[in-house]
Amino acid sequence: MNRREFLAALQPIKTKPNFLIILADDMGYSDARCYGGDIDTPNLDHLANNGLRFTQGYSTARCGPSRSCLLTGHYAQQTACDVMTPGLVPDWTTFAPQHLKHQGYRSYHSGKWHIRFKPNEAAGFEHSYALLDQNSFFAPRASSLDGEALPKGKLSDGFYGTTAIGNYAVKFLEGHARNNASDPFFLYLPFTAPHFPLHALQEDIDKYKDRFSEGWDEARKQRYNRMKRMGLIHCPLAPMETGIWPDWNLA
Repeated sequence: MNRREFLAALQPIKTKPNFLIILADDMGYSDARCYGGDIDTPNLDHLANNGLRFTQGYSTARCGPSRSCLLTGHYAQQTACDVMTPGLVPDWTTFAPQHLKHQGYRSYHSGKWHIRFKPNEAAGFEHSYALLDQNSFFAPRASSLDGEALPKGKLSDGFYGTTAIGNYAVKFLEGHARNNASDPFFLYLPFTAPHFPLHALQEDIDKYKDRFSEGWDEARKQRYNRMKRMGLIHCPLAPMETGIWPDWNLA
């Protein structure tokens, strides 16, 4: 790179990028097909094949603190944003939409929330669909649109949480394209799935009926071998390959 190219690279970006963050709730890192998983995840695979796949990551081992860290940039213990974290929320706590608003962004949220603050007025989202009942994918007892409670779901309505979250996200982006196309956007898309309970559609249950018929041990060995071939695992684990497990009882 010569001096002219170097100086050009330092110039501010004229067009600000849009941000889409997809959060899968309590999903294992190797569950997606692009990381060696057994379930078909074509959309995630498309993103992985046209972007970057990271091989190291860290979580807080629970869904609430993880989303709190993601949206605030601080440990959950620092901000007490997670609904299960004790203590007072510091006055300096701010969320990603509040930072991005100063850069001209409009922010949207569709999906699970599970944070003490309210998505719109407190966290800075222009529009928010919050699925507040993670215990039912088919008939949620609590959900809201821009802070207003929505009617309780009914099994007869054909409602499915994952589909609703995706549909509201698309609706928000369509509205953004109509009314605010010149502004960059930030879309936070935290799905409830696969957080327990596991409520799958019948067509998906039928699709995977025999996929794991060979048993847990064989499925685990096949996944491990796929991850090795993909370069996601670099150190051999003898128990996985041989089926011989060491005696960990050192007493």
